[in-house]
Amino acid sequence: MRWNLTPSNLCSVEFDYDELDRRLVHALQIDGRAPFSTIAEVLGVSDRTIARRYARLRSAGAVRVLGGVDPTALGAILWFLRVRCAPAASLPVAEALARRPDTSWVSLSSGGTEITCVVRTESEADSEALLLAKLPRTPRVEGVTAHSVLHAFYGGPDNLVGKLGSLDAEAIERLRPRPVPHRRGPVRLDDGDRKLLALLATDGRAGFEQLAAATGWSPTTVRRRMTELREHGLLYLDIDVDWRMFGVNARTLLWLSVAPAHLEEAGQALAGHPEIAFAAATTGPTNLYASVVCTNQRELYRYLTTRVAALPAITHVETAPVIRTVKQAGNQT
Repeated sequence: MRWNLTPSNLCSVEFDYDELDRRLVHALQIDGRAPFSTIAEVLGVSDRTIARRYARLRSAGAVRVLGGVDPTALGAILWFLRVRCAPAASLPVAEALARRPDTSWVSLSSGGTEITCVVRTESEADSEALLLAKLPRTPRVEGVTAHSVLHAFYGGPDNLVGKLGSLDAEAIERLRPRPVPHRRGPVRLDDGDRKLLALLATDGRAGFEQLAAATGWSPTTVRRRMTELREHGLLYLDIDVDWRMFGVNARTLLWLSVAPAHLEEAGQALAGHPEIAFAAATTGPTNLYASVVCTNQRELYRYLTTRVAALPAITHVETAPVIRTVKQAGNQT
């Protein structure tokens, strides 16, 4: 999953968005590598208009198509960490965490007294070293709460644009790529794969010739390997968006406790809410995590007192408004 209220390369000048911008972004969420000619036909405009509009949005940092990687396909373990420290120390500690190659989604929340981040560990031994040795020794950290991700109900290739977009069912079906069959078994990466994934992580629409030049492979080999990585569930296409385009201005983290017998039901219900950008079952003091996006605090209150209140067997809800995102999926802001 990617979340970006203010992308790292978004210009500080206010940017005016229109319905064509939103429809184009929705089309790219459905198929990030769809030819501009296909998108233009579905949206009822010219190829040149779509190409020009995408270039404009991308140069402003308002949208990027990216190649996302699911590290769990390589056997990695994901953790949500809640790091508590004094307000004066929170930003330096968050920036230190953001510089680590194994972290993502480093955010300041709870009035600046808590840092939330995702940490990837390659094994159980790495998890033990991280949680028992490395992080607690970080200067000025007062406490750490760790939640291992057991199951994601929404996120990764499921992007919030799919909930907020305005394309109708017919347009979505015309844009939807062919489903990729699931390939079982372990996947091993070599240097060529890493170069491929690194380039796609910055530009998911990079052409096969460009990808071939970066990897030293032929365009045919690049195409085949991308298909294999998608079949293994390792590679997926994602989209990074300035969410102000859709009128979204606030992100809040929810930590919920649910009776175990109702955890699956509650998680699936959360995944269907239009306000949910990510939802997962976790270990730890609470067992259900969600990232919520709303237009404002009033809408957040409405959401908590209606949709969340209706979830089955909720025994505890903690809210943590995000006040700053220091690092997203792979980029420090």
